[in-house]
Amino acid sequence: MRIVQVQHVYQLTFMPRLFPVNCYLVEEKEGLTLVDAGLPYSTRGIAQAAARIGQPIIRIVLTHAHGDHVGALDKLKARYPDAQVFISRRDAPLLQGDVSLETGEPDTPIRGDVPKHILTQPDVLLEDGDHVGSLLAISAPGHTPGSMAFLDTRTRALIAGDAFQTRGGIAVSGRFKPLFPFPALATWNKGISLKSAKKLASFNPSLLAVGHGNMLKHPQSQLERAIMEMERQSSV
Repeated sequence: MRIVQVQHVYQLTFMPRLFPVNCYLVEEKEGLTLVDAGLPYSTRGIAQAAARIGQPIIRIVLTHAHGDHVGALDKLKARYPDAQVFISRRDAPLLQGDVSLETGEPDTPIRGDVPKHILTQPDVLLEDGDHVGSLLAISAPGHTPGSMAFLDTRTRALIAGDAFQTRGGIAVSGRFKPLFPFPALATWNKGISLKSAKKLASFNPSLLAVGHGNMLKHPQSQLERAIMEMERQSSV
């Protein structure tokens, strides 16, 4: 596991050379907010990182309900039973393996590794504009119907889940990158993903932190380029 800190955000990367899977610890005065729960074996590394920082994990916030983002959720909840679990209202059914679409959603199948055996029940179902400590919850569907990103209101650091990737080159979710194609293959709806990317870029983040790949400081120009690439692909 690799740890990189930028201001209040600690990026924890599992398998950094082969298939990087990131989760994040966000430092608050009262404790740590964990954003995403990594892979099933990630519990020990996450706990060790929290111990190194010297604060307890008091919240577990999920950007979306794919297996590489919720894999250690049950073990983490057992280890930190008082930690509240947050996920979007829309993606909460995916935690139970329910991939049915809601009325009005595009009829494209929900893709990716949707878990089937998560026991943990979320404590809070998030909507766009809710606050989790210093984090602003931003609805960013596309990769999944209920994907969310989280903006640190103190620094404008954006934890975007799989709305973007930086591994294999920065890309909007759904844009195929040959060096790391997996987020694109697991994307539910490319058109909605593009709209969400534009919404996230409008916040002019100081830092982009994603599910797969390194963090980017001052990412605005790279975000805009990734959006333009996706737009060109969509127009073909």
